[in-house]
Amino acid sequence: MTDPQGAPRPDLTHEAHVVRRFGAQAQAYVESAVHAQGADLEALCALLAEARPARLLDLGCGGGHVSFAAAPFCGQVTAYDLSGEMLEAVTAEAGRRGLANIATRQGSAAQLPFIDASFDMVVSRYSAHHWRSLAAGLVEARRVLGPLGRAVFMDVAAPETALEDTFLQSIELLRDPSHVRDYAPLEWIRLAQQAGFHVSEVQQRRLRLDFAPWVARIRTPERHVDAIRSLQASASDEVRAYFELAPDGSFTVDTVTLLLDPV
Repeated sequence: MTDPQGAPRPDLTHEAHVVRRFGAQAQAYVESAVHAQGADLEALCALLAEARPARLLDLGCGGGHVSFAAAPFCGQVTAYDLSGEMLEAVTAEAGRRGLANIATRQGSAAQLPFIDASFDMVVSRYSAHHWRSLAAGLVEARRVLGPLGRAVFMDVAAPETALEDTFLQSIELLRDPSHVRDYAPLEWIRLAQQAGFHVSEVQQRRLRLDFAPWVARIRTPERHVDAIRSLQASASDEVRAYFELAPDGSFTVDTVTLLLDPV
């Protein structure tokens, strides 16, 4: 097998592809301003300050920002991710911050290495759009959540309309070939209910993404950057307005936060 430039490369499963893409960029995600802040993270902290869960799972922890935010309010935080390099970066940053109650575990969201009802809270932020199967990940989250627990899922949300949805998925895939899908809020609700959750609240927000750091963070190849800019330049007026496209390529996306309770 060869890559698009003709160089040999090993066969890759989707999960191996995710690890290869993100492992090398672990520190960039620890340092990412987009991931380190936001109204959704502030709302999570308010929820945690009230709930004070004994055991929290940060599912698809990435750079660890949920874990870092949650640690002061929890007895034990488990930062869980496919990438060993990402987990090493999280451990190092937790040490620098003096957060001794963060432990790490490695694995897939579709097959969690925890017994039933292991956690009082499961949180996932900006991870699910990389999962091979969101449905499987939600089922596993429900399984490891205690009967009185709560799950919180936060991610970029796809528009409900096909025109804008296709544009978003296209630029996401060009930026990062390990991207699977941004799901629309109604898709999230349906899959969460099928997994055995009651959807108690859905919060929708808008998130501004500066183009240069967006592509630099994952080291998008220049030819893909050019393709994204070409799609932006040729976008319809409706698409340009929806995503608030700027001359430098910066744009705005929808995000969704779901508060889920076990049925």
